[in-house]
Amino acid sequence: MLMSDSLIIIPTYNERENIENIIRTVFTLDKQFHALVVEDNSPDGTAAIVKELQNEFPNQLFILERKEKSGLGTAYIAGFKWALAHDYKYIFEMDADFSHNPKDLSKLYKACAEDGGDLAVGSRYVSGVNVVNWPMGRVLMSWCASKYVQMITRMSVHDTTAGFVCYRREVLETIGLDNIRFKGYAFQIEMKFTAYKCGFKIVEVPVIFVNRELGTSKMNTSIFGEAMFGVISMKIKSWFHKYPQKK
Repeated sequence: MLMSDSLIIIPTYNERENIENIIRTVFTLDKQFHALVVEDNSPDGTAAIVKELQNEFPNQLFILERKEKSGLGTAYIAGFKWALAHDYKYIFEMDADFSHNPKDLSKLYKACAEDGGDLAVGSRYVSGVNVVNWPMGRVLMSWCASKYVQMITRMSVHDTTAGFVCYRREVLETIGLDNIRFKGYAFQIEMKFTAYKCGFKIVEVPVIFVNRELGTSKMNTSIFGEAMFGVISMKIKSWFHKYPQKK
């Protein structure tokens, strides 16, 4: 069996145009990664493509099938628990649509495995605004959302809503995954904020975010609304909640 200390979690819903290419690209990298697809019963046959690829990559590619689309946050929580149960040391979040460049995975890995980070964020905003092919309105909404979260939470993280992340397993073991309550866009904020409150070191790695070319975006205004209003309730909750601390 091929061995790896790193697992990439890729949540999918209707990603048949992208899933084979993203998996093959990941498995051509110099660093050995494993991949777990968390599949939410896509009607377009995404799961069938992944299962066919498992014949080619039986010890690198895994699939966790869920009965329905239940939110990005719950998909990642399920993936995190699977990763911890299978003893991976570094656990990644990555989209299936190539908005996150697989070549940047090695930079996130290095930030945690060699440079002392507990949580490494592939950041669009740590060195300017590095977004390609997004409408200007969406760029401004995303950038302003991150600045708003910075202001409320006092985290020194420029891209608080980023979904391209590497966690050391100790972070996921400590923060209490069952206490993470947001399911959509705000999930990414809550994970970073909880890690921050637990005393973990968050580092940002500059990346270029490219808008998807194939498939349909899952983003909508209600997801942004959850982030904007949810962050206030999250901050208030933090005043009364005792967070476990990094050992």
